Parts: sequence; C-alpha cells; structure tokens
Amino acid sequence: MGDVSAPDFLSDLPQSIIESILTRLPIRDAVRTSILSTRWRYKWATLTQLVFDEKCVNLSNDKTLVERNIVKFITRVLLLHKGPIHKFHLSTSYLESCPDIDQWILFLSRNDIKELILELGEGEWFRVPSCLFSCRKLTRLELFRCELDPPPSFKGFLCLKSLNLHQVLVAPDAIGSLISSCPLLESLALSYFDSLVLNIHAPNLKYLCLEGEFKDICLENTPLLVAMSVAMYMTDDIAEHFEQSSSCNFIKFLGNVPHLERLIGHIYFTKFLSIGNDLGSPPITYSHLKIIELYQVSFEDMKEILAVLRLITNSPNLQELIISGSSNTLAAIEASDLDFWEKECPLGCTFKHLQIVKMTDMSGVPHEMKFIKFLLGNSPVLQTMTITPCVYVMDGKLNMLVELVRFQRASAQAEIIFIQD
Repeated sequence: MGDVSAPDFLSDLPQSIIESILTRLPIRDAVRTSILSTRWRYKWATLTQLVFDEKCVNLSNDKTLVERNIVKFITRVLLLHKGPIHKFHLSTSYLESCPDIDQWILFLSRNDIKELILELGEGEWFRVPSCLFSCRKLTRLELFRCELDPPPSFKGFLCLKSLNLHQVLVAPDAIGSLISSCPLLESLALSYFDSLVLNIHAPNLKYLCLEGEFKDICLENTPLLVAMSVAMYMTDDIAEHFEQSSSCNFIKFLGNVPHLERLIGHIYFTKFLSIGNDLGSPPITYSHLKIIELYQVSFEDMKEILAVLRLITNSPNLQELIISGSSNTLAAIEASDLDFWEKECPLGCTFKHLQIVKMTDMSGVPHEMKFIKFLLGNSPVLQTMTITPCVYVMDGKLNMLVELVRFQRASAQAEIIFIQD
C-alpha cells in the first residue's frame, strides 16, 4: 500500500479560527506561524491589532542593539502587513525619540488606525508628528512621555472615545481645546501635569481621572459623568493661588455632575473643594452617587469638614463611605467651634442606604469623633464601621475606643471594627 499522508489539521482550520489564534499570540510568535504550512504563510500579515513590546526581540545588555532590532522588527511587520490596522500598541523602554516612529504613525494614519497607544522610554521625549492629527478614525489615544502640539488646522478627533495623556508636554490652552473638539469622548485621564488650569467641556464624558498640580478645574459641561478620581499635588504657588481664590470650587467642580455614581478624591481634593466664599447647598442632588472615597481630609479645617458634609448629605443613596484623615493632632485637639455640628448638620438627615463606612488614619481628635458620631446616629441600615487609628496615636487608642462604643447607633446591626496594627 502507498503511503497516506497524515491530515494537516492546522491547515484545515477555518479562517475564523486561524485569525482568533493569531490575535491571541504575541506578535513575535504570530509572525513565526508562517513556517507552519503554506496556508499559514503570512496569515499574520492581515492582523488588525498589532501589539509590540520588548519581548518581540531578543534582549541583551547592549541597549543600542536591542533598539535597532526593535525598529527593524516593527518596520518589517508594517511593510509586510496587508489591509487595515485598527490597533497599534507600542510599549518599550528601549525607544525614546526615534524618527522611525514618525514613519510608523504616518503609515498608520493611512491604514484606518482606531486605537493608538505609545509608551516610550525615560530619555528624550518623543514629539508626536503632525500626521497623527489626520487619523480621523481614532477612537482611543494613549500617549506617555510625549510632546503634543496640535496644528492650527486641527478640527478635532470626531470619533475619539478614550483619551489618556500621561506626562505629556502640551500648551495649557490646547488641552481644553483638544478635549472639547472630541464630541464623543467618554473616558479622559490626565496625569502629571504642572500648574494646569483645566476647563472640561465634554457632554458625553463618563469616566474622568486627574492627577497632578492643578490651579483650577472646572467641569463646564459633563452631565453624563458617572465616575471620577482626582489626585491633586500642592506647591507653594498653587497654595497661594488657592488662598486668593474667591469663586466656589465645590460648585465649579461638582455643580454639573447629576449622574455621578462613584467619587474618589485623593490628596488635597477636599481642600480644593473647600476653596471659595460660599459653601451653601449644592445646586443639585447626587441621587446616583453610591460610593465616596475621600483621602487625607483635614479635620482641623472647618471648611473642609463642611465640604465633606455638603457632599454626603446631598447623596441620598450613598452606600459606601471611605475617609482617611490627615489632621495636625495638636491643632485638632485644641479645636474650637464644636457647636459647628449642631449648626451645620441638617435636621432630620438620614443616610437611608449607607451600609459600609471605613475611617482610616484617625487621631481621635474632637471633630473626627463628632463626624463618626454623626454617621452612627443617622445611618439606620449601617452594617459595619471600620476604624483604623493613625500610627502616631499611641496612648489615645483606648480613649478613642471607649468613646466610640458610647455613641448611639441608628442601626441595631451596626458593628464597629476597631483595627489596631
């Protein structure tokens, strides 16, 4: 009998399965599939998603050689590629400012690129070429350690839904213009910007993440925002700017977010909210807000406490509250105005849905304890309140615990968990 060749299962796979396999492989392995069979030869060249990192070449101690090999590999892949490229992700510490990247972006701008992510090394910053702004079909753009300079003729990314700029050098007035020229923008992340005055006009924005030195932030038109995280760093110049400010930051920042569901405020956020002449009742009720996290709240600053109270008492469906303190213990112990709580806490205030409260870095000073007492006495469905004292509190922990257990609780099921490290 003649030899019967074994069936070639790999070659007989449906085209959709082959594409699915290639998509899940690292790009280096996907290219290597050309040796499997004639049918697989250059199948990878039709991939619409290309992800490059340092694993696409052999690494060595010779950085120049690795950089050269990465450039050659990516250039070869793009030259052999057929059809549209919807996603291009480059993440490597070996490439910095490299003229080849300009050519790659030019190539991508002509191949229907929709998602572009550039994460480059720590050396010379890469200046994004002007051809990027001709990528009209972009839906996602993430740039790390780059220089960005939109040309005067740029009319916006009309399809962009996600924008992430991390340590990006860009003219301050260009940021607001860039955001407002992306009408479909849903997710925005800006990090490590210096002394930025930021006005956000984004009617479809849902997710916002800000981190850096902000002199001012105004959410001009963000009615669909559902989640935000803000971390603010304070310099002497910004602190002085805050002291001279008269407009109400609370209103500028939280006055137009009726659909907010989750709010995370890191360092100096409550300080920022407290700036201004009038901290009256917010213009809206945060009916959708269920989770609030506020870190490093200063309980010796009455305006910060008032900003926190205004926020939580206007969130009728709040379910989880996390707060950390940053009180100057000596100043807070000597706090006056303890009648503040009777004057400022609204009568009949009830947190009807609040189930979980976590208080960390607590010093046991009067205004902290008043705040805890207020929560316990007005949360009828509270399940757990976790208290973690500040590491610098030594002798006062027992006194804090004794005072806590004496507080009246609106919820018979409420459990106080006191954590001692």
